[in-house]
Amino acid sequence: MATVNQGPTSGLTPHIVILDNRAAEAIDFYKAAFGAEERVRMLAEDGVRLMHAHLEINGASLMLSDDFPEYKGPGATPEGPPARTVLHLQVDDADAWFDRAVAAGATVRMPLQDMFWGDRYGHVSDPFGHVWSIATPIKG
Repeated sequence: MATVNQGPTSGLTPHIVILDNRAAEAIDFYKAAFGAEERVRMLAEDGVRLMHAHLEINGASLMLSDDFPEYKGPGATPEGPPARTVLHLQVDDADAWFDRAVAAGATVRMPLQDMFWGDRYGHVSDPFGHVWSIATPIKG
């Protein structure tokens, strides 16, 4: 598996979900409107939807994707209106951060697991309806 620089190894990065399979269109818009530079683009297995993109705008990172309700991703929520924004934490120890969030009252949306792109990654929802993704690069 190729290693891709996903940006900072720690910090908070907004991750937005684009509805109606328009993430590629959104990237073009952000390039034109805000001078975004595309760092990474990964298509989903279906070859149509965009699973992940990483842009840099004015020195800051922005991640985005198409919606993946079949994976109970950011757009799917049983408790109310769909969440369309994810707050991404790239941390030193995903297990410790994930466990701490759950102990504090967060709900597991996507269990923490080793992902094909090289991160240990999962989602929790906070009690206020916001989705948080938590990741650490897998140590090889």
